[in-house]
Amino acid sequence: MGAIRIDRIELRQYSLPFEPPFHAAWDPAPRRSLDATVVRIVAGEYEGVGGGGPLPGFAGNEHLFAGEDVRDIERHVAVLENLQFLHGKMWPIEVALWDLIAKIDGLPLWRRLGGAEGRVRAYASTGSRGTVDERIERACRIAGEGYPAIKLRMYEDDVGAEIAFVRAVREAVGDEVELMVDANQGWRLGGDTRRPWSLETAEAVARELNELGVYWLEEPLGRHDYAGLAELRMRSGLRIAGGEGACEAVELEECLRHGSLDVYQQDVAWNVGVLRTVELAPKIAAAGAMYTPHTWGNGLVLLANLHVAAAVSNAPYVEFPYDPPEFSLERRDYVLPAPLRADADGYVQLPEGPGLGVELDWEALEELRTGG
Repeated sequence: MGAIRIDRIELRQYSLPFEPPFHAAWDPAPRRSLDATVVRIVAGEYEGVGGGGPLPGFAGNEHLFAGEDVRDIERHVAVLENLQFLHGKMWPIEVALWDLIAKIDGLPLWRRLGGAEGRVRAYASTGSRGTVDERIERACRIAGEGYPAIKLRMYEDDVGAEIAFVRAVREAVGDEVELMVDANQGWRLGGDTRRPWSLETAEAVARELNELGVYWLEEPLGRHDYAGLAELRMRSGLRIAGGEGACEAVELEECLRHGSLDVYQQDVAWNVGVLRTVELAPKIAAAGAMYTPHTWGNGLVLLANLHVAAAVSNAPYVEFPYDPPEFSLERRDYVLPAPLRADADGYVQLPEGPGLGVELDWEALEELRTGG
Protein backbone atom coordinates (compact mmCIF):
# COMPACT_ATOMS: atom_id res chain seq x y z
CA MET A 1 0.00 0.00 0.00
CA GLY A 2 1.34 3.42 -0.94
CA ALA A 3 1.52 6.42 1.34
CA ILE A 4 -1.78 7.67 2.74
CA ARG A 5 -1.63 11.40 3.37
CA ILE A 6 -3.22 13.37 6.16
CA ASP A 7 -5.98 15.60 4.80
CA ARG A 8 -6.93 17.56 7.91
CA ILE A 9 -7.01 17.62 11.70
CA GLU A 10 -10.03 18.85 13.63
CA LEU A 11 -10.35 19.58 17.35
CA ARG A 12 -13.78 19.49 18.95
CA GLN A 13 -14.56 20.46 22.54
CA TYR A 14 -17.29 18.90 24.66
CA SER A 15 -18.46 19.38 28.23
CA LEU A 16 -20.69 17.22 30.44
CA PRO A 17 -22.18 19.11 33.41
CA PHE A 18 -21.78 17.42 36.81
CA GLU A 19 -24.57 17.59 39.35
CA PRO A 20 -23.65 16.66 42.00
CA PRO A 21 -20.13 17.98 41.40
CA PHE A 22 -17.05 15.76 41.60
CA HIS A 23 -14.65 16.94 44.31
CA ALA A 24 -11.40 15.18 43.44
CA ALA A 25 -8.97 14.36 46.24
CA TRP A 26 -6.18 16.24 44.44
CA ASP A 27 -8.25 19.32 43.56
CA PRO A 28 -8.94 22.19 45.99
CA ALA A 29 -12.22 23.00 44.20
CA PRO A 30 -15.14 20.77 43.17
CA ARG A 31 -15.43 20.02 39.46
CA ARG A 32 -18.78 20.92 37.96
CA SER A 33 -18.16 19.43 34.54
CA LEU A 34 -15.94 17.03 32.62
CA ASP A 35 -14.45 18.78 29.61
CA ALA A 36 -13.00 16.80 26.73
CA THR A 37 -11.13 17.61 23.53
CA VAL A 38 -11.67 15.08 20.77
CA VAL A 39 -9.14 15.01 17.94
CA ARG A 40 -10.35 13.86 14.52
CA ILE A 41 -7.77 13.18 11.81
CA VAL A 42 -8.99 12.48 8.28
CA ALA A 43 -6.85 10.73 5.67
CA GLY A 44 -8.74 9.73 2.53
CA GLU A 45 -11.50 7.33 3.51
CA TYR A 46 -10.05 6.78 7.00
CA GLU A 47 -10.65 8.64 10.24
CA GLY A 48 -8.70 8.47 13.50
CA VAL A 49 -9.76 9.83 16.88
CA GLY A 50 -8.06 10.61 20.17
CA GLY A 51 -9.16 12.33 23.35
CA GLY A 52 -7.71 14.38 26.15
CA GLY A 53 -7.69 17.78 27.76
CA PRO A 54 -7.42 21.20 26.09
CA LEU A 55 -4.89 21.65 23.26
CA PRO A 56 -4.71 25.46 23.09
CA GLY A 57 -1.29 25.52 21.47
CA PHE A 58 -2.16 23.24 18.58
CA ALA A 59 -4.45 25.64 16.76
CA GLY A 60 -2.54 27.14 13.85
CA ASN A 61 -0.12 24.22 13.62
CA GLU A 62 -2.29 21.85 11.62
CA HIS A 63 -0.19 22.63 8.54
CA LEU A 64 2.73 20.75 10.13
CA PHE A 65 0.80 17.51 9.48
CA ALA A 66 -1.34 18.19 6.40
CA GLY A 67 -0.08 16.22 3.40
CA GLU A 68 2.29 14.07 5.47
CA ASP A 69 2.32 10.26 5.38
CA VAL A 70 0.12 8.95 8.18
CA ARG A 71 2.63 6.20 8.98
CA ASP A 72 5.61 8.50 9.51
CA ILE A 73 4.99 8.28 13.24
CA GLU A 74 8.54 9.05 14.39
CA ARG A 75 8.42 12.30 12.44
CA HIS A 76 5.01 13.16 13.89
CA VAL A 77 6.13 12.44 17.45
CA ALA A 78 9.20 14.67 17.00
CA VAL A 79 6.92 17.51 15.87
CA LEU A 80 4.60 16.98 18.83
CA GLU A 81 7.53 16.98 21.25
CA ASN A 82 8.67 20.31 19.81
CA LEU A 83 5.15 21.73 20.16
CA GLN A 84 4.84 20.41 23.70
CA PHE A 85 7.90 22.35 24.79
CA LEU A 86 6.02 25.61 24.19
CA HIS A 87 2.36 24.66 24.33
CA GLY A 88 1.84 21.73 26.71
CA LYS A 89 0.34 18.29 26.29
CA MET A 90 -0.02 17.28 22.63
CA TRP A 91 -0.52 13.51 22.95
CA PRO A 92 -4.20 13.18 21.95
CA ILE A 93 -2.93 14.01 18.44
CA GLU A 94 -0.60 11.00 18.50
CA VAL A 95 -3.37 8.74 19.83
CA ALA A 96 -5.54 9.76 16.87
CA LEU A 97 -2.65 9.01 14.51
CA TRP A 98 -2.24 5.51 15.98
CA ASP A 99 -5.98 4.93 15.75
CA LEU A 100 -5.72 5.90 12.09
CA ILE A 101 -2.70 3.67 11.42
CA ALA A 102 -4.31 0.65 13.05
CA LYS A 103 -7.54 1.22 11.13
CA ILE A 104 -5.63 1.35 7.86
CA ASP A 105 -3.97 -1.94 8.82
CA GLY A 106 -7.31 -3.45 9.85
CA LEU A 107 -6.08 -4.33 13.36
CA PRO A 108 -7.10 -3.36 16.88
CA LEU A 109 -4.46 -1.04 18.28
CA TRP A 110 -3.43 -3.49 21.01
CA ARG A 111 -2.64 -6.08 18.35
CA ARG A 112 -1.00 -3.53 16.01
CA LEU A 113 1.41 -2.72 18.86
CA GLY A 114 2.32 -6.39 19.33
CA GLY A 115 -0.13 -7.54 22.00
CA ALA A 116 -1.33 -11.13 22.16
CA GLU A 117 -4.42 -10.74 24.36
CA GLY A 118 -6.95 -7.94 24.20
CA ARG A 119 -7.90 -7.72 27.82
CA VAL A 120 -6.49 -6.23 31.02
CA ARG A 121 -7.40 -6.66 34.67
CA ALA A 122 -8.61 -3.45 36.23
CA TYR A 123 -8.09 -1.88 39.59
CA ALA A 124 -10.86 0.50 40.59
CA SER A 125 -9.29 3.92 41.05
CA THR A 126 -11.27 6.05 43.47
CA GLY A 127 -10.89 9.81 43.62
CA SER A 128 -13.73 11.50 45.52
CA ARG A 129 -13.42 13.29 48.82
CA GLY A 130 -15.86 12.55 51.63
CA THR A 131 -16.10 11.58 55.25
CA VAL A 132 -14.11 8.57 56.38
CA ASP A 133 -17.31 6.54 56.68
CA GLU A 134 -18.39 7.52 53.17
CA ARG A 135 -15.02 6.56 51.71
CA ILE A 136 -15.02 3.21 53.52
CA GLU A 137 -18.57 2.48 52.35
CA ARG A 138 -17.65 3.25 48.73
CA ALA A 139 -14.59 0.99 48.88
CA CYS A 140 -16.69 -1.86 50.25
CA ARG A 141 -19.32 -1.39 47.56
CA ILE A 142 -16.69 -1.39 44.80
CA ALA A 143 -15.03 -4.50 46.24
CA GLY A 144 -18.44 -6.17 46.29
CA GLU A 145 -18.77 -5.57 42.54
CA GLY A 146 -15.82 -7.88 41.89
CA TYR A 147 -12.89 -5.52 41.41
CA PRO A 148 -9.74 -7.36 42.53
CA ALA A 149 -7.92 -4.19 43.59
CA ILE A 150 -8.83 -0.67 44.68
CA LYS A 151 -6.78 2.51 44.85
CA LEU A 152 -7.42 4.84 47.77
CA ARG A 153 -6.41 8.50 47.99
CA MET A 154 -4.66 10.34 50.78
CA TYR A 155 -5.40 14.06 50.77
CA GLU A 156 -5.73 15.26 54.37
CA ASP A 157 -2.70 16.88 56.05
CA ASP A 158 -3.17 14.54 59.03
CA VAL A 159 -1.32 11.49 57.69
CA GLY A 160 -2.08 9.53 60.85
CA ALA A 161 -5.80 9.87 60.16
CA GLU A 162 -5.28 8.81 56.55
CA ILE A 163 -3.36 5.70 57.62
CA ALA A 164 -6.22 4.91 59.99
CA PHE A 165 -8.60 5.22 57.02
CA VAL A 166 -6.56 2.73 54.98
CA ARG A 167 -6.48 0.37 57.98
CA ALA A 168 -10.26 0.58 58.28
CA VAL A 169 -10.71 -0.23 54.59
CA ARG A 170 -8.33 -3.18 54.90
CA GLU A 171 -10.35 -4.53 57.83
CA ALA A 172 -13.60 -4.01 55.93
CA VAL A 173 -12.65 -5.60 52.58
CA GLY A 174 -10.31 -8.28 53.90
CA ASP A 175 -7.03 -9.52 52.48
CA GLU A 176 -8.35 -10.83 49.16
CA VAL A 177 -8.68 -7.33 47.69
CA GLU A 178 -5.40 -5.60 46.84
CA LEU A 179 -5.13 -2.00 48.00
CA MET A 180 -3.04 0.73 46.41
CA VAL A 181 -2.61 4.14 48.01
CA ASP A 182 -2.00 7.40 46.14
CA ALA A 183 -0.39 10.15 48.22
CA ASN A 184 -0.62 12.73 45.37
CA GLN A 185 2.66 14.39 46.39
CA GLY A 186 4.24 14.33 42.92
CA TRP A 187 2.61 17.48 41.53
CA ARG A 188 0.06 20.11 42.49
CA LEU A 189 -2.76 21.99 40.83
CA GLY A 190 -2.60 25.76 40.84
CA GLY A 191 -3.70 27.17 44.16
CA ASP A 192 -2.41 24.20 46.13
CA THR A 193 0.90 25.52 47.44
CA ARG A 194 1.69 22.77 49.95
CA ARG A 195 5.16 21.27 49.70
CA PRO A 196 5.55 17.53 49.09
CA TRP A 197 6.17 15.21 52.00
CA SER A 198 9.70 14.87 53.33
CA LEU A 199 11.53 11.59 52.93
CA GLU A 200 11.03 10.94 56.63
CA THR A 201 7.25 11.39 56.41
CA ALA A 202 7.05 9.25 53.26
CA GLU A 203 9.09 6.51 54.92
CA ALA A 204 6.90 6.49 58.04
CA VAL A 205 3.75 6.25 55.90
CA ALA A 206 5.25 3.55 53.67
CA ARG A 207 6.23 1.38 56.64
CA GLU A 208 2.70 1.57 58.07
CA LEU A 209 1.14 0.76 54.71
CA ASN A 210 3.54 -2.12 54.17
CA GLU A 211 2.27 -3.70 57.39
CA LEU A 212 -1.27 -3.39 56.01
CA GLY A 213 -0.30 -5.32 52.87
CA VAL A 214 -0.70 -2.34 50.55
CA TYR A 215 0.41 -3.22 47.01
CA TRP A 216 2.04 0.13 46.23
CA LEU A 217 2.38 3.70 47.46
CA GLU A 218 2.01 6.20 44.65
CA GLU A 219 3.73 9.58 44.37
CA PRO A 220 4.97 9.87 47.98
CA LEU A 221 7.59 12.52 47.04
CA GLY A 222 8.08 15.28 44.47
CA ARG A 223 8.37 13.81 40.98
CA HIS A 224 11.93 15.07 40.43
CA ASP A 225 13.26 13.68 43.71
CA TYR A 226 14.84 10.74 41.91
CA ALA A 227 17.36 9.98 44.65
CA GLY A 228 14.79 10.33 47.43
CA LEU A 229 12.40 7.93 45.71
CA ALA A 230 15.19 5.39 45.28
CA GLU A 231 16.12 5.74 48.94
CA LEU A 232 12.50 5.31 49.96
CA ARG A 233 12.26 2.08 47.96
CA MET A 234 15.25 0.65 49.80
CA ARG A 235 14.20 1.80 53.27
CA SER A 236 10.50 0.92 53.19
CA GLY A 237 10.28 -2.40 51.38
CA LEU A 238 7.07 -1.19 49.73
CA ARG A 239 6.57 -0.80 45.98
CA ILE A 240 6.80 2.85 44.95
CA ALA A 241 4.80 4.10 41.97
CA GLY A 242 4.97 7.31 39.94
CA GLY A 243 5.65 8.88 36.58
CA GLU A 244 2.29 10.36 35.65
CA GLY A 245 3.65 13.90 36.05
CA ALA A 246 6.65 13.46 33.77
CA CYS A 247 6.65 16.02 30.96
CA GLU A 248 9.15 14.14 28.80
CA ALA A 249 10.33 10.56 28.42
CA VAL A 250 13.80 11.63 29.58
CA GLU A 251 12.39 12.10 33.10
CA LEU A 252 11.33 8.45 33.16
CA GLU A 253 14.75 7.47 31.86
CA GLU A 254 16.17 9.36 34.83
CA CYS A 255 13.92 7.37 37.16
CA LEU A 256 15.30 4.19 35.60
CA ARG A 257 18.87 5.40 35.99
CA HIS A 258 18.36 6.12 39.71
CA GLY A 259 16.15 3.09 40.40
CA SER A 260 13.42 5.45 41.63
CA LEU A 261 10.30 3.40 40.95
CA ASP A 262 8.86 -0.09 41.04
CA VAL A 263 5.80 0.99 39.07
CA TYR A 264 5.92 3.37 36.06
CA GLN A 265 2.68 5.18 35.29
CA GLN A 266 3.15 7.27 32.18
CA ASP A 267 -0.08 8.17 30.39
CA VAL A 268 -0.11 7.95 26.58
CA ALA A 269 -2.70 10.72 26.24
CA TRP A 270 -1.29 13.01 28.91
CA ASN A 271 2.47 13.01 29.26
CA VAL A 272 4.71 11.00 26.90
CA GLY A 273 2.54 9.45 24.20
CA VAL A 274 2.28 6.01 22.65
CA LEU A 275 5.60 5.64 20.83
CA ARG A 276 7.76 6.69 23.78
CA THR A 277 5.78 4.42 26.10
CA VAL A 278 6.29 1.45 23.78
CA GLU A 279 10.01 2.26 23.65
CA LEU A 280 10.24 2.53 27.44
CA ALA A 281 8.32 -0.66 28.22
CA PRO A 282 11.19 -3.16 27.66
CA LYS A 283 13.59 -0.96 29.63
CA ILE A 284 11.15 -0.88 32.54
CA ALA A 285 10.73 -4.65 32.43
CA ALA A 286 14.50 -5.15 32.24
CA ALA A 287 14.84 -3.10 35.44
CA GLY A 288 12.51 -5.52 37.22
CA ALA A 289 9.77 -2.89 37.38
CA MET A 290 6.29 -2.77 35.86
CA TYR A 291 4.45 -0.33 33.62
CA THR A 292 0.79 0.28 34.37
CA PRO A 293 -0.52 3.60 33.09
CA HIS A 294 -2.07 6.52 34.89
CA THR A 295 -5.33 7.04 33.09
CA TRP A 296 -7.72 9.59 34.55
CA GLY A 297 -9.91 11.46 32.10
CA ASN A 298 -12.61 10.81 29.54
CA GLY A 299 -13.32 7.44 27.96
CA LEU A 300 -11.08 7.97 24.93
CA VAL A 301 -8.11 8.61 27.24
CA LEU A 302 -8.86 5.42 29.15
CA LEU A 303 -9.35 3.39 25.99
CA ALA A 304 -6.01 4.47 24.51
CA ASN A 305 -4.14 3.59 27.70
CA LEU A 306 -5.84 0.20 27.95
CA HIS A 307 -4.84 -0.67 24.37
CA VAL A 308 -1.20 0.20 25.01
CA ALA A 309 -1.17 -1.60 28.36
CA ALA A 310 -2.62 -4.73 26.77
CA ALA A 311 0.19 -4.62 24.22
CA VAL A 312 3.29 -3.90 26.33
CA SER A 313 2.52 -3.94 30.08
CA ASN A 314 3.71 -6.65 32.45
CA ALA A 315 1.52 -5.40 35.31
CA PRO A 316 -1.26 -7.43 36.95
CA TYR A 317 -3.59 -4.42 37.15
CA VAL A 318 -4.37 -1.29 35.11
CA GLU A 319 -6.04 1.86 36.40
CA PHE A 320 -9.80 2.05 35.86
CA PRO A 321 -11.26 5.32 37.22
CA TYR A 322 -14.47 4.48 39.04
CA ASP A 323 -15.96 6.21 42.07
CA PRO A 324 -19.73 6.54 41.74
CA PRO A 325 -21.83 8.56 41.89
CA GLU A 326 -19.43 11.49 41.48
CA PHE A 327 -17.27 9.68 38.92
CA SER A 328 -19.47 6.99 37.43
CA LEU A 329 -18.76 5.00 34.27
CA GLU A 330 -21.43 6.96 32.41
CA ARG A 331 -19.91 10.31 33.36
CA ARG A 332 -16.35 9.20 32.63
CA ASP A 333 -17.17 7.72 29.20
CA TYR A 334 -19.75 10.15 27.90
CA VAL A 335 -17.85 10.70 24.64
CA LEU A 336 -18.01 6.96 23.85
CA PRO A 337 -21.05 5.19 22.37
CA ALA A 338 -21.23 3.07 25.57
CA PRO A 339 -19.20 2.96 28.79
CA LEU A 340 -16.27 0.59 29.19
CA ARG A 341 -17.00 -1.98 31.88
CA ALA A 342 -15.11 -4.62 33.81
CA ASP A 343 -16.53 -8.13 34.03
CA ALA A 344 -17.28 -10.02 37.24
CA ASP A 345 -13.60 -10.98 37.59
CA GLY A 346 -12.34 -7.44 37.04
CA TYR A 347 -11.24 -7.83 33.41
CA VAL A 348 -11.87 -5.24 30.71
CA GLN A 349 -12.18 -6.76 27.26
CA LEU A 350 -10.89 -4.44 24.55
CA PRO A 351 -12.69 -4.09 21.22
CA GLU A 352 -11.67 -6.38 18.37
CA GLY A 353 -12.47 -3.72 15.79
CA PRO A 354 -9.67 -1.80 14.05
CA GLY A 355 -7.88 1.04 15.82
CA LEU A 356 -9.30 1.94 19.20
CA GLY A 357 -12.35 -0.06 18.19
CA VAL A 358 -14.99 2.64 18.59
CA GLU A 359 -16.95 4.79 16.18
CA LEU A 360 -18.04 8.00 17.85
CA ASP A 361 -21.63 9.16 17.50
CA TRP A 362 -20.87 12.71 16.41
CA GLU A 363 -24.55 13.60 16.14
CA ALA A 364 -25.37 12.46 19.68
CA LEU A 365 -22.40 14.43 21.04
CA GLU A 366 -23.48 17.66 19.35
CA GLU A 367 -25.67 18.81 22.24
CA LEU A 368 -22.59 18.74 24.53
CA ARG A 369 -20.32 20.52 22.07
CA THR A 370 -18.79 23.77 23.27
CA GLY A 371 -16.29 24.56 20.52
CA GLY A 372 -14.18 23.46 17.57
